[in-house]
This record gives sequence, structure tokens and C-alpha cells, in this order.
Amino acid sequence: MSDKKLFIVFLLVFLFFWFLPVDSQRFQNAIIEAFALTKWYAREHVILCLIPAFFIAGAISVFVSQNSVLRYLGAKANRVLAYGVASVSGSILAVCSCTVLPLFAGIYKRGAGLGPAISFLYSGPAINVLAIILTARVLGLEIGVARAIGAVLFSIIIGILMAVIFRKEDIKRLADMEISGDEIEPPRNLTQNIIYFGTMVGILVFLNWGKDEEGGFFSTIYSIKWYISGLLGIVLVFILKRWFSKDELISWSVSSWEYAKMIFPLLLSGVFAAGFLLGRPGHDGIIPSNWIEYLVGGNSLFANFFSSVVGAFMYFATLTEIPIVQGLIGAGMGKGPALALLLAGPSLSLPSMLVISQELGVKKTVVYVFLVVIMSTLTGYIFGLF
Repeated sequence: MSDKKLFIVFLLVFLFFWFLPVDSQRFQNAIIEAFALTKWYAREHVILCLIPAFFIAGAISVFVSQNSVLRYLGAKANRVLAYGVASVSGSILAVCSCTVLPLFAGIYKRGAGLGPAISFLYSGPAINVLAIILTARVLGLEIGVARAIGAVLFSIIIGILMAVIFRKEDIKRLADMEISGDEIEPPRNLTQNIIYFGTMVGILVFLNWGKDEEGGFFSTIYSIKWYISGLLGIVLVFILKRWFSKDELISWSVSSWEYAKMIFPLLLSGVFAAGFLLGRPGHDGIIPSNWIEYLVGGNSLFANFFSSVVGAFMYFATLTEIPIVQGLIGAGMGKGPALALLLAGPSLSLPSMLVISQELGVKKTVVYVFLVVIMSTLTGYIFGLF
């Protein structure tokens, strides 16, 4: 770095600390909220969400054939099959925007086309069956149905648009991957691999099963989720002992650790920043919540756009978006902006943007976020008109 650039950096750092409003009560509260949200995230999501996701991503990198990924999700795969597999497999997970990231990185690095990979990335947090059911119960049938239809269509449309916009780059990326014509015979057959991955996905899903306060099937599953998770854990241990060699387990662990090193620091820093800016539900960050409530009233294009942007940057754990939107509606939020937030919020967050940019680059990340925000805005606006 030249002396001139170094001087500018020193000057900016000096001015930053000179004008730092440490005596401001709002600034102090925002700092507390940043630490509080990060603490909550570490306690509630790292062990139950991220660690299982890292191990699944590591397993995808080590044990899933690159040719198989290309066959079903690659640029030359059947489009209906590719987007169908991506959206369905993503929706089965029903995880938050951060937990889906290691899994997205895993299939993308193994050769999935950009379009299907993005479809998977969006569908995981957005097409959550329990969240959609609770949305219909708490916020009304119309919003619940609109959210379900919008999330399914978004996952496919945004994936296709990303594939079209970056077609040349994606073709070059896949062409640069060295794919051998003849694969080595895998040590496990297809049935064994399905059982292995299905067991790990089951552990991830049931560990994070949300509670349905109104009872019913989902509430029954929630009451026994630890027993189901424990049983699946025993099955996984049996599978690892019988079907895997020591060298394979070491390779799996190393690959999982690589994903953790890449993603975990970015997630924590992103959660910290989100807490500082927007706080937690019921607690203000540096941006006052009453500003947000004021700006999302009615059904103007601006209200829908602002709601989409706030949703895109705010971090939502699975199902937490529903009581937040319920509170905002009670404070005057229009139904159009409410739907816009529900379509943009769960699928994106500031932490997830940081990780996606690391994997895809800034340009692709900006386009992805732009598509989610614009489509959420327009869908919310049209919904609000009716």
C-alpha cells in the first residue's frame, strides 16, 4: 500500500473514532443489541443448525460424485428436473437463511449450475411448510396462500434469471472443472448413500423443528423431536461404523472444517452488524423501530420496497418472522408490505449476504439480492391492491 493510501486509511480511522457517539444512549443500546443478538445466535443456532449443516456440506464435497451433481443440477441437465430437484430438496430442510449456506456452497462447488443452486438457496428458508401454515393461521389465509405461491415461484424464477444473466460465466466455470469420463466405483451403493444423507438431513430437520402453539401434528412432532433426533443419531453412528473407513471419516471431518472456517466468521460478524443496525424483536438497534413502522404503512411502492429491503438485511430465525410481522401489522403495516417482508426476509439476511458474496462474488450477490427485493416489492404491491 502506498503512503498516500495509508495516510487516507489512518485519517478515516482517526475521524471514525473522533466522531464515535459513545455517549449517545441509542448508540450504547445498539452495541448491547449487537452483542445480545450474537449471543442468542451462538446459543440457539450454532450447535443445532450450523454444525449439522457443516457436516452435511462436507459430506457432499467428499462423497457426492461431481458427475452426479452435473447430471441432475448442472448447466446441461434437464431444466425441469434440475429446478424441481433444487426447489424440493431445499424446501425439505426448512432451515434459516444462514443454515442453508453450507449446503448451498457444497452443491455449488460440486458442479451445480448457478440457477438450480440459487433455487436451492432461496427455497430452503422460504418454502417452510410449518411457517406457511402458521402464517395462514396467524396473519390470515390470504397472506398464507400468497406466501406459499410466491415462495415457490420465486425460487424457480430467480434461479432461472440468475442462470440467464450469468450464463457465459457459469458455462466457463463448469467447463473449467475437471470431470473424468469414467468414475471410480463408489464404495457405497445408491441406497446406502440415500440412507446416509437422509439420516443427516433428518437430524438437521428435527433438531430445528419449530413449535406450533395451537397444537396439532406439528406440535406433536415438536414434543418428541429430541427422541427422533437421538434415534437418528444412533442410526448415523451405526452407519459410520459399518460403511465408512477411517480415512473417509478423516476426509469428511477435514472438508466440514473447511466450510466452518470459511462461513462461521462471516456469519457471526454479519449477525453482530444486523443486531447493531436493527436490534432484536422488541428491542431497537441504531435504527429506531418506530421509523420502520411509520415507513411500511399503507400499500405504496415505497412502503413495499422499504419493507423488502429491511427484511433482506434483518436476520430472522425460523418462524420468528411471523410474530414480528404480526406486531408490525398491529402498528399499521399494510398487508402488501407484510407479504413483501415475508418473501424477502427469511431467504436473505446481512450475514447470509456476506457468505454468498464470498462464494459467488459481489456482482452475482448484488444481482441476487436485487432480484429478491424487486420481486418481493412488486408482489407485495400487487397483493395489496387486491
